[in-house]
Amino acid sequence: MENQKSSSKQVMLNYGLILGVVSIVLSVGIYAMGKIYDQGMGVMLISFAIMAVVIFMALKNFKAGNNNLLSLGEALKIGLGIALIGAIISVIYNQIFINFIEPDFMENMMKVGEQKMLEQYPNMTDEQLEGARQMQEKFSSPLIGAAMGIIGSLFFGFIISLIEGLILKRTEEVD
Repeated sequence: MENQKSSSKQVMLNYGLILGVVSIVLSVGIYAMGKIYDQGMGVMLISFAIMAVVIFMALKNFKAGNNNLLSLGEALKIGLGIALIGAIISVIYNQIFINFIEPDFMENMMKVGEQKMLEQYPNMTDEQLEGARQMQEKFSSPLIGAAMGIIGSLFFGFIISLIEGLILKRTEEVD
C-alpha cells in the first residue's frame, strides 16, 4: 500500500508539473498573439481540454503501473492533485506576469471590462458604471484572483477526474 501512495504522489507531481508548464505555454502564446485582453470562450475550452488530456494520461499511467487497477477514489485524488499543482504553478506565473511582464495588466483589464459593459448596456448610468467598477476592483486583487484560479481548477479537475475515473476504474474482483 505504501508503494501505491508514493507512486500516486509521483504521478500527481509529474503530471501536475506538465499541466502547469503547458498552461504557461498557452498563456505566453496568447500574450505573444496580442490576445491577452480579448480572451474568449475558446481559451477556456482549450484549457479544459488540456486538463482533461493531462489527467487522462496520468490516470492511464497510474493504472498501468498498478496491475491495471484504478479505483474511483484514486482517480479523484490523482486528478485533484494534478489540478492543484497545475493551478499553483499557473498562479505563480500569473503573479510574475502581472507584477513584472505586464504591470498595467489589471488596469487595462478594467478598461476592457468597462468598455464591454458599455457596449452591452449602452443606457447604463454613471452611478451604475461606478458601482460595477468598484465591484470589479474588489475582485481584481491578486489574492482573490489566485484563490479563484485555484478553486476553478479544483472544480474542473474534480469533474474531469470523476468522469475519467468512472470510465477507467477497474478494481480487483472478489471471488
